[in-house]
Amino acid sequence: MSANGDIRLWAEGLSKSFGEVVALENADFNLRSGEIMALVGENGAGKSTFVKILCGIYRRDSGVVSVEGKTVDLGTTRRAERAGIAVVQQELSVVPTLSVAENTLLGQPSARYLMSKRQMANQAKSYLDTVELDVDPSRLAGELPLAEQQMLEIARVVSRDAGVILLDEPTAALSDDDIVRVKKVVLNLAADGRSVVYITHRLGEVFDLADRVTVFRDGRSQDPADVADIDNEELITRMLGRPLVQMFPPRSAGIGDPILEILDLQTEGVNEPVNLQVRKGEILGLAGQLGSGISAILRGASGTQPVRSGVITLDGVEREIRSPAEALANGVAYCSGDRKHDGFFSSRRVTENFTAPGIKQITPMGFLNRRSERRLSSTLASLVSFDRGRLRHRVETLSGGNQQKVTVGKWLGARPQVLLIDEPTRGVDVGARAEIYRSVRELADGGLAVIFASSEMHEIQGLSDSIITFFRGRAVASYRAGEVDHAALIRDITR
Repeated sequence: MSANGDIRLWAEGLSKSFGEVVALENADFNLRSGEIMALVGENGAGKSTFVKILCGIYRRDSGVVSVEGKTVDLGTTRRAERAGIAVVQQELSVVPTLSVAENTLLGQPSARYLMSKRQMANQAKSYLDTVELDVDPSRLAGELPLAEQQMLEIARVVSRDAGVILLDEPTAALSDDDIVRVKKVVLNLAADGRSVVYITHRLGEVFDLADRVTVFRDGRSQDPADVADIDNEELITRMLGRPLVQMFPPRSAGIGDPILEILDLQTEGVNEPVNLQVRKGEILGLAGQLGSGISAILRGASGTQPVRSGVITLDGVEREIRSPAEALANGVAYCSGDRKHDGFFSSRRVTENFTAPGIKQITPMGFLNRRSERRLSSTLASLVSFDRGRLRHRVETLSGGNQQKVTVGKWLGARPQVLLIDEPTRGVDVGARAEIYRSVRELADGGLAVIFASSEMHEIQGLSDSIITFFRGRAVASYRAGEVDHAALIRDITR
């Protein structure tokens, strides 16, 4: 990592508005050669708008950008690439039906038409070696695991000779082992003289990787800080504009009788039969890495994926759950871990999303009652600390934290007894996380039973009343709150 390199990229006074909404206002930024600069801030703080200006997706309203001392116009992605700026978006853009080599050299016209397959494979191999991706260049990219597809994306931007590489949440959906691989590649890129802008909600990564950190808040940038001169508490204060008094709410002592029991459940992704029980008012955390089986358990229990065998009982009565609709009819709601894929209707208003699962309550005799719709959506918004002034907004315009609140809150309109939540805070900033944790605890205090799956052990430790750890499709151990420390959880899920 570099601390005193020459300035490679300079931005001054960048602003961007969408109608009356000011997304970015007079943002300043500088990036040194060979430096890793972390970019952090709450959802909606302006980070994404800033990055999209740098990579040419958005045209700035005002401000100046210079690269290697020369003022540049970054009005298109092609211009940004010619200036030496490339981005790896959080949503991967690997073309699954093309080979690894073709994906690596994608966007370079000579690659497809002037090279043989052997030449293409040889050229791609050098870039794959840079990111330590040891795969056959002729293999279809869609066959690679998620972590290797992430590496392939980075190899692609390296092939374009980018001096500035923007990485947007590169570890958000990866297991601990794969996160280590990505971090090593990022450090190698900086050691090779490239400059990296690393956008993340995982504050631990800031201290593991970055030389400096720039915080965005309310559409404005703050002066960058040397990571060596700042601690986690101060970083959170800079992000929120206030100290975060308490990340996790106090646990409740009012846990009731068992409500849901799963016996000998077997489904795809689970290698041994799973048994678990959750009580009214209890929050049960399933801890494990990506692919450990924790998400598969929730999908199987909610009828989202078929089960091979097992028994599910609610209030002591055996229930048959073969679909999400049957689960909901039996009082079990499932909140997906992939909110953009199946968590909400992105182009519809928040009100419509909140009320969709409880549509029968607002459609007497088959006709929509607008007053009932507004009343129900307002009630659900309050339950998950969602700003009711935004109920008429389209979900796609919301920050990630607010999208997650909609994803969770909409199921409450169906009045479930059990709520299953997969990765409740994936891609969510620290302030929104605290609000989501508080909302989940308040729901449990009201008698709802909650089972959530998470790959973040601080989340498991801080929110759960009971914990079950998983590794490679098998349950490892179970604990009550306060019985296990962070290190023991990590040992369980990595073994």
